[in-house]
Amino acid sequence: MPTLQEVAARLDPFDVVIVGAGPSGSACAYWLAHAGWSVCLIEKKTFPREKTCGDGLTPRSVHQIVEMGLEDVVAQHGHRYQGLRSFGFGASLEMKWPEHPIFPNYGYTITRFNLDGLVAERAQSFGATLLTGVEAVDLIDATPARPGALGGAAGVVVKEKSTGTSAEIRGRYLVVGDGQNSRLGRALGTARNREWPMGMALRGYYTSDRHDEPWIDSHLDIRDPRGEVVPGYGWIFPLGDGRVNVGVGLLSTGGAWKGVNTTKLQEYFVAQTAEAWGLNDETCLGPATGGRLPMGLAIGPRVGPTTLTIGDAAGTVNPFNGEGIAYGYESGRLAAGVLGEALSSGDASALALYDERMDAAYGDYYKVARAFVRLISEPKILSVCVGAGLRIKPLMNELLAIMANLMSNDNRGPAEVGYRAMVRLAQAVPDEAYRMLLGNRSSRA
Repeated sequence: MPTLQEVAARLDPFDVVIVGAGPSGSACAYWLAHAGWSVCLIEKKTFPREKTCGDGLTPRSVHQIVEMGLEDVVAQHGHRYQGLRSFGFGASLEMKWPEHPIFPNYGYTITRFNLDGLVAERAQSFGATLLTGVEAVDLIDATPARPGALGGAAGVVVKEKSTGTSAEIRGRYLVVGDGQNSRLGRALGTARNREWPMGMALRGYYTSDRHDEPWIDSHLDIRDPRGEVVPGYGWIFPLGDGRVNVGVGLLSTGGAWKGVNTTKLQEYFVAQTAEAWGLNDETCLGPATGGRLPMGLAIGPRVGPTTLTIGDAAGTVNPFNGEGIAYGYESGRLAAGVLGEALSSGDASALALYDERMDAAYGDYYKVARAFVRLISEPKILSVCVGAGLRIKPLMNELLAIMANLMSNDNRGPAEVGYRAMVRLAQAVPDEAYRMLLGNRSSRA
């Protein structure tokens, strides 16, 4: 790995500088380096490093792992599972991942401690320059944002954490993939749409004899210490190495989680599942950690004259299920594609294709997801839907395909037909109507 001084002494700018070596940044670096472009990938921590996450890879994530040539090594470090086991309101159901023409019918669990470095090193093996322990602290030659567009920059000023050494890393294009609380993104002009759903998650690790089960568990009726249902879910993901990942996720819609103590909620969920999984103070491996997750493309704008945002910095988490890794990989790959076109043509206006392709990939789907989240934030609706649905396996299998974004474009099965109907409904009902609905709920509360 080159030193910061060696990289900073480079005479020519990189084709692309990427800040953040999580799923989106590392995937973007891999695809660009694979295509022969010069890339500098900057990560403020050193690998391996802890990252709060559910540690679950769905078939969408596995597909991207396969495409990057990493499945064998992920299989060595992770645990393969076959589907989802859901619980709620007195019912439970085991559902295998659906068959699909592109995506596999299985997933993996693997900690981000193990996973993220694998993808970054894969990019490095194809020629990307990887700088770790180096933080991007400022923009170079920044230009201001305009309405609907990011500002521009010619690279970043970085600081090596171990020595305090500062340097400039210049690039023809800059990609920001440093997470949901992106300081660089905000400096370029990003902001979150506060009327759209926000997730909050908390997770901890426990040892358990059930660490290698073939299912990941999802509990759809988590309750606060008063016994009242809250909008969210709990999970237990076997990791195959003696541990399980246990956590809770909350969905905020119009202030729905105000007053909810997530630490207490996690403790209460652990207590509810303790006997079945052997969760207690002796098997606990440390305090739970958490964070907030903007969802459904809630952060924008995403494109500037020489800049793009990807992954959590663009709010790409799926509101249906809280999944972020797949959409990090995918948004990084989409960004790499348009950057390659801009670099090949010498025309920076090609970056506008990124917005078009993101909207084509996720626009309608995330609008449906946002509407779905608003709907289930009503406890009475949630209890009826989950309580009845978990007793109808064909219905839940189709809903699983929709929520995990595993529909087939070439298929006219129930999941695809149902989803298309949901899209038409979401397109016909503007967001203003949902805000009115939430306002009516608030007035009735």
